[in-house]
Amino acid sequence: MAGEAQPTAIVADNRLEAIVSGADRFAALMALIERARRSLRLYYYIFADDRAGLAVRESLLDAINRGVSVSLIVDGFGSSDTSAAFFAPLIEAGCDFCRFMPRFGRRYLLRNHQKMAIADESHAIIGGFNISDDYFLGPDEGGWRDLGLVVTGPAVAWLVEYFDILLPWTHRDTAGLRALRRELRALPPPSDPLRWLLGGPARRLSPWARTVKRDLEQARQADMIEAYFSPGRSMLKRIKRVVKRGGRSRLVTAQLSDNGATIGAARFLYGGLLRRNVEVWEYRPTKLHTKLIVIDDAVYIGSANFDMRSLFLNLELMLRIEDADFAAQMRNFFERELADCERITPELHRARATLINRAKWALSYLVVGVADYTVTRRLNFGLD
Repeated sequence: MAGEAQPTAIVADNRLEAIVSGADRFAALMALIERARRSLRLYYYIFADDRAGLAVRESLLDAINRGVSVSLIVDGFGSSDTSAAFFAPLIEAGCDFCRFMPRFGRRYLLRNHQKMAIADESHAIIGGFNISDDYFLGPDEGGWRDLGLVVTGPAVAWLVEYFDILLPWTHRDTAGLRALRRELRALPPPSDPLRWLLGGPARRLSPWARTVKRDLEQARQADMIEAYFSPGRSMLKRIKRVVKRGGRSRLVTAQLSDNGATIGAARFLYGGLLRRNVEVWEYRPTKLHTKLIVIDDAVYIGSANFDMRSLFLNLELMLRIEDADFAAQMRNFFERELADCERITPELHRARATLINRAKWALSYLVVGVADYTVTRRLNFGLD
């Protein structure tokens, strides 16, 4: 609901504000667009032709009319239901618009899963939410439970540089992933306490996932809210080892989703986690879309799920914030979310794990965690 407590902090001269409710996320996005005076750079996986999409499009048109330079990228798969006619007024007004288009032989089955809006090189909103009614409605209206983060300050300059590399690359039909990786090497290396981390097709874990992996190796407490949870053995082992070292690991996943296979894939992994005393919870009120990781004093917020596609394949954007106060606030947020969750005890899991359910969960993990990853990786890796 609107007006929920929103964690805030000042970290390295940057103001951070977590945007919890759908109504507040919509208000924050519209305010960012309306206050822009020089430039707007936006990327969204889904930009829908619905009430929210129309409102954002009209606000972007207003920005162009007052002299603001506007650039917009949408994903060709995620926004496939949104027609070219919907975006035509923006293009006619002067918006630099393009779609990230998967094609056979190049980028096929890859997703540019990032979400960001940047205004005037100093204000940005990132997170898991897209531009669609479902992401701005409340739980009682069937909206997604999600999380956004407003970043204001010098850290946004890095994000601008990144977008200005991503946009022309997306425009080039013949540009391959190797070319993008080569261009990204020109970016300044990530540095604490605010570290932008990218994900993308890689032989092993993507850059953001490698950083999470290193944090888990030393963690005393790891709290995760993950809408889609189906990592491989290596990541699962590190989550379990936090408890083995005398620490605490807690995981919140979805009880409701638009994709039942992702729920089954997560449940396939519960048994091994519970046997190692990892606490597992499922969010009940509505569909879960939040992506949040708090490991000791480090917070990760962004677009990436904790599944094989986000860990290895999708283009993703995550922000790692190392700050004890902000981590404490986000852990308090985590605790509040638990009030709306069902604790998955070993007894409950065993009761659910009938022969038929175990077969369904195993098939779900095979599809989500093995087949999709394997096919996409083989089609794409090394094609450049």
